[in-house]
Amino acid sequence: MASVGATPGRTPQGPGPGEASASFPSPAPVPDPREAEEEEEEEPAEIHLCVLWNSGYLGIAYYDTSDSTIYFMPDAPDHESLRLLQRGLEISKQRLLSGNYSFIPDSMTGTEKILFLSSIIPFDCFLTNLDMAQMLHRLLGHIKNVPLILKRMKLSHTKVSDWQVLYKTVYSALGLRDACRSLPQSIQLFRDIAQEFSDDLHHIASLIGKVVDFEGSVAENRFTVLPNIDPEIDEKKRRLTGLPSFLTEVARKELENLDPRIPSCSVIYIPLIGFLLCIPRLPSMVETNDFEIEGLDFMFLSEEKLHYRSARTKELDALLGDLHCDIRDQEILLMYQLQCQVLARAAVLTRVLDLASRLDVLLALASAARDYGYSRPHYSARLLGVRIQNGRHPLMELCARTFVPNSAECGGYKGRVKVITGPNSSGKSIYLKQVGLITFMALVGSFVPAEEAEIGAVDAIFTRIQSCESISLGLSTFMIDLNQQVAKAVNNATERSLVLIDEFGKGTNTVDGLALLAAVIRHWLALGPTCPHIFVATNFLSLIQLQLLPQGPLVQYLTMETCEDGNDLVFFYQVCEGVANASHASHTAAQAGLPEKLVARGKEVSDLICSGKPIKPVKELLKEKQMENCQTLVNKFLKLDLEDPNLDLDIFMSQEVLPAATTIL
Repeated sequence: MASVGATPGRTPQGPGPGEASASFPSPAPVPDPREAEEEEEEEPAEIHLCVLWNSGYLGIAYYDTSDSTIYFMPDAPDHESLRLLQRGLEISKQRLLSGNYSFIPDSMTGTEKILFLSSIIPFDCFLTNLDMAQMLHRLLGHIKNVPLILKRMKLSHTKVSDWQVLYKTVYSALGLRDACRSLPQSIQLFRDIAQEFSDDLHHIASLIGKVVDFEGSVAENRFTVLPNIDPEIDEKKRRLTGLPSFLTEVARKELENLDPRIPSCSVIYIPLIGFLLCIPRLPSMVETNDFEIEGLDFMFLSEEKLHYRSARTKELDALLGDLHCDIRDQEILLMYQLQCQVLARAAVLTRVLDLASRLDVLLALASAARDYGYSRPHYSARLLGVRIQNGRHPLMELCARTFVPNSAECGGYKGRVKVITGPNSSGKSIYLKQVGLITFMALVGSFVPAEEAEIGAVDAIFTRIQSCESISLGLSTFMIDLNQQVAKAVNNATERSLVLIDEFGKGTNTVDGLALLAAVIRHWLALGPTCPHIFVATNFLSLIQLQLLPQGPLVQYLTMETCEDGNDLVFFYQVCEGVANASHASHTAAQAGLPEKLVARGKEVSDLICSGKPIKPVKELLKEKQMENCQTLVNKFLKLDLEDPNLDLDIFMSQEVLPAATTIL
């Protein structure tokens, strides 16, 4: 609202209290994000919720834009290991985690696909390219959620921050294009970015930079344009900027025609209402009728000031019109025209996000490979299985002080079924998981935590490692193991599949669980050369002791190396050939903090069962129970009132003493 006024000495004055001078921010050139970063308004965090379909079972997943984290809540095996991919900026991470690599040409062979995915990794592993990788990361940091902005444009809901984000995104995309043109064009991704980030991006950036007044837009909290875009808008802004001095002269003339009792006046401009004459309320003006002044039309009373329309203010309305609204309407029209220009090139913006997503993911994998000392796996279409030399669990090695690497080899005809036994907490489950993770990481194009790794044509990885229970399924733990995991492996695994089974059968009766485990393994062994590559970890030592599996080259027995040092058990966490002779559950129970008496009693009962001897009650426990019963009986006698005429000693002896005596004697 613009205003001028006059002092009691009947001279014009500046804007009074509660009044704001009309002004329009002077336009300023838009800074280039490639030269210096500018403060930008933070986008509000958004949560994207979706239905997760995993291996035939429904769950949910949600993506938090505030920290670029994706969370899974599935009714299927948890994919905790995929959180390694949170390194980097992770634009459109859903594409990677869904496992749908639609950008890989269908014409590629299996070997070519793996090489395509992993081709960028060696580029970032050399220290000489570290600066370039960091620059690419910085540029990727400015590439935001373009599809959301385009959607708002289509609905005409564009915000000032959207134009700022889009401007930085486009300029950063141009920076990526220039950087990738200086990199080896033998890498497909670099070549795609260099070619497909077309001049349309430069056209969009140029349009936004020449049209949008970012400083003015932030100050006004709406879209404003730079000077010299529309002469009519420039003229109206010039008039709006010059209003204060012009209205000062108008107020002086109005004051000359007012009652001498009126000490001062102001001429103000209110958008959508127009120009008004504002005078202070006199003490004599009490009733509404007192507000009437000859030659003036009373409008309203606000903050002890009366507002009127005069002949001059009406003339100003006709001459100048509603400048503020006119400027806003014309700038909205220009914004709509600019939106149409951007939407016409929406395809290239979507392509920017697609290629930037790939580059971000692959750079994240490359960064992890460099930081954690991963090595490049070799892919062999001839190899049926995997060969891993000194492999490590990618997560466990970050948590443990020391980690013992282990090798794994499954290929050819021999040793397709590996039965792993060992004490509790000896590392069997970790070994199975690291074999699966190394294979998976290699197949998605990542370097792997191993000295060497050769990956064959693995067509699927089936696991029975973790039981994901859910009340929504209405199934028992053992039924989930069978229905969701083991049954799928039995029905779908091929000679190129990797099957990992950990402690299957423990969810039911020992005999039944052992029988099912043996039956499943024998089913695969009966396939002969077409048997999948199977790793089975179990504590069912009877599986081997009772010779439930046939002898032959397909079966290989492995164990986790340990050493007994007196009453202590030392774990070496090293896989070696052989069979464990005990589960050492008592040692695990002692480590868990169970009382020594309980651990000793458990070991005693276990030894008696193994030797076929009867299990007798513990004498000390029996004596303690007898003493408790004696004390209870004594207390009952002491509570007797022998002088009570209603006391019946026969009933007391038969109901209280005799039953207690049987537990004492």
